[in-house]
Amino acid sequence: MYPAINGWAIFTVGKGIFGAKAQGRGAASRNKGNATTDFTDFTASEFSFLATTGKKSQQKQTKATKKESSFVSFVSFCSKGIRVIRAIRGKIFAKMDDADGLQCKGAKGFFSSLRRWTGLFLCLLAACSVSEPKAGLTVINGPDPQTLDPALATGLEDLRVINGLFEGLTRYDPVTARPIPGLAEKWEISADGRVYTFHLRERLLWSPGQPITAEDVVYSWRRVLDPQTASEYAGQLFYLTNAGAYNNGRLKDPAEVGVRALDDRTVRVELNNPTAFFLDLCAFQTLAVVPRQVIDKHGGQWLRASPLPTSGPYLLDAWRLNYKIRLRKNPYYWDAANTRTEVIDFLSVSAPNTTLNLYETGQADVIWDLTSIPNELVDALKQRPDYHSFPYLGTYFFRFNTTKKPFDDPRVRRALALAIDKTRLVAKFLHAGETAADHLVPDGTANYKPAAGLGYDPALARRLLAEAGFPGGRGFPRFHYLFDASGGGGRIHEQLAVEMQHAWEEQLGIRMDLAQMEKKVYLAAESRLDYDVARASWIGDYNDPNTFLDLFRSDNGNNETGWKNDRYDALMREASRQTDPAPRAALLQQAETILVRDELPIVPLYFYAGFTYYNPARVKGIYPNIIDIHPPNYIFMTGGQ
Repeated sequence: MYPAINGWAIFTVGKGIFGAKAQGRGAASRNKGNATTDFTDFTASEFSFLATTGKKSQQKQTKATKKESSFVSFVSFCSKGIRVIRAIRGKIFAKMDDADGLQCKGAKGFFSSLRRWTGLFLCLLAACSVSEPKAGLTVINGPDPQTLDPALATGLEDLRVINGLFEGLTRYDPVTARPIPGLAEKWEISADGRVYTFHLRERLLWSPGQPITAEDVVYSWRRVLDPQTASEYAGQLFYLTNAGAYNNGRLKDPAEVGVRALDDRTVRVELNNPTAFFLDLCAFQTLAVVPRQVIDKHGGQWLRASPLPTSGPYLLDAWRLNYKIRLRKNPYYWDAANTRTEVIDFLSVSAPNTTLNLYETGQADVIWDLTSIPNELVDALKQRPDYHSFPYLGTYFFRFNTTKKPFDDPRVRRALALAIDKTRLVAKFLHAGETAADHLVPDGTANYKPAAGLGYDPALARRLLAEAGFPGGRGFPRFHYLFDASGGGGRIHEQLAVEMQHAWEEQLGIRMDLAQMEKKVYLAAESRLDYDVARASWIGDYNDPNTFLDLFRSDNGNNETGWKNDRYDALMREASRQTDPAPRAALLQQAETILVRDELPIVPLYFYAGFTYYNPARVKGIYPNIIDIHPPNYIFMTGGQ
């Protein structure tokens, strides 16, 4: 379709096929002490198929990423694979016939074994090619979700799937992403803004056909707050009376939390203070309604129940780890008549070259994340109608583990922040409209002007480091920078880390080592504070500065820095009590000043630009919005080209 770009993607992914160190068409692998396998006579189509199996990406991939790329392509391209493997098999057999002439011990045995295994592989491919019908919509969802439990999910890849499976009292408008009626058809708010009374729809049913009641809502919210659940997003419910006390163990009786069922169809919620964004929170996946009857029976394995009761527009048809999640329309969903697509596949793909090849060959219809396409191709891809960009509430930053020396000293943290030229960093590596950030809350957030951060000042950075006891970097311990293996182009996180590594050594005389981990391992390490400095990002859950600033309250499970500041907590509490937007914004700005100018448990680097990639003539129902929420039941395919 687009030969120049597609050829680039195929070429770069195709490096290293079967251990070959390919330099392009006509290159061969040369491994000392091993037989040389010549790839000069492989056709472009053969390289295309092998490239999409993702055996090795542009330069470096983790073993997990290689496995993911191979598995996705194994199933997605089975029909094409049969033809290609047969062609390759013929070439291998030719090599086998010449094996006696190879100057390598065991070569003939190797090719004989390969003959047998290739035959078996062809049988497996043939079986896979007829295993299931194609989905009505296929999206690239990034890394494999950590969980589909609304109480435990934190990643975008988790939340996007959960959005199709479980619904809350409100849901997201597909155009504006503002809250609209969900399981609740209406609600009343008291004059003081502290009491919400929600009325559930008539004949609400779980996907197997049992009634959804107000008690299910109460159970779901209390479960999030239960300390045994260990939900990192429990803070989303701290606006309810006694919720924080119950979550931290000071209060033992969940019945004292401000949510209760008045009858089967009525839920009463009592808040500590008026909360302007509370209806937005009710649409967020953490507050979605989950099936008590199954959780009580299966405990932590409840997502494996069959059938799995869901409250949203889709059923969980299949979850194949590191491959895909298939959702199927829920016929008992209250708005099933308006669910536009019968079957949706969410592919678990992190390797950008694999992602682009899947899209180019028609095996995927939508790419959600900018990090899922090769960073080197962004400028070219931006010229296509498939590329969609829009304002977006998202910030890329890095965290300090403030429980470890020397990062427990704010002067050290400020010094490292001041030594980074963020404008240069963004211009050098980012091409999609990202902008340098010296504050956490993105520009354009509703009813708020962000606080000013520190900027770039290497001379001041050196003075602060000297004041902290490390003049010229002398005596500063070598430390690690943690990042995951799922960056755009497969390398954005690494490229940014290397740039900061050079800046800190050049400007401050301190040395840092890079520690790259598979995403699940990285998230676990970050959660248990097993790091020195770690890359991070946050996407707004709703259009309000609180969605960013609340993260770093002492009791927020997503803090993950070990930083606690009484003044910051007090300002956030006082802001939550305000009903007038102006004084509330002033209090939040004071809190952000502590965060990004005085204490710096985090250092913002840049603001994201919104991104989706799809053919607008074929894919409908996706609308740009500032929190990048796209309910899957509104998305559908047409016959356009």
